[in-house]
Amino acid sequence: MNDKPMALIQCWDDGVTTDTRLLDILRRHDAKATFNLNAGLHEKSRRLDWIYKDTEVWKLGMDEMRDVYDGFSIANHSLTHPHLDEIPVDAARREIAEGRDRLEQFFGKSVTGFAYPFGTYNETVMSLVHETGHVYARTVQVVTHPFPPVDAMAFHPCCHFLAPDFWERYEKAREGSVFYFWGHSYEMVSEPMWTSFDEAIARMSHDPRTCWQNIAELFAEAP
Repeated sequence: MNDKPMALIQCWDDGVTTDTRLLDILRRHDAKATFNLNAGLHEKSRRLDWIYKDTEVWKLGMDEMRDVYDGFSIANHSLTHPHLDEIPVDAARREIAEGRDRLEQFFGKSVTGFAYPFGTYNETVMSLVHETGHVYARTVQVVTHPFPPVDAMAFHPCCHFLAPDFWERYEKAREGSVFYFWGHSYEMVSEPMWTSFDEAIARMSHDPRTCWQNIAELFAEAP
């Protein structure tokens, strides 16, 4: 077994109000995370976006996002969350490039990560993401050992945070020294789910064989 501490990395999509509760948990356990945001979908104040399993999903307002995500990494999730592989190339390029530019201007820091909206992409979209200055792009395809990826523009995670085999994948990932999971905070629709998530973060944070890292840090340290 690899003696190197396993890097724990996580990312969360869409910039929703339940991220505030998620962040309270992460801060309490000193856990790092990256949040994938769509700069073109946030208004000045919070707004109702859609309904998920009878639960309202609200987008965070621009007037609160700097404070909400203070101390955490930000990545690009495109400007308005389209299927990038189904729109004209020029439109896809704008979605990717402007999404990144606006996030950098708003947060005042470099944005080098990307997450494909709906998890859909093709070779052209991968090239556009790379050309517009991104270091990696997350998919939703799962792998046992995610790092180093065969292609950084198709960075596959180990699993979704609600995967039924989450802990099995956690243990299997030790051989590759990176455990990478993702999700949406709005998917936690009950108190037991929040409690379970809190316990999971605590368990990983107190595992002496692990350490939390941001995704960009992982790539910066790669040879």
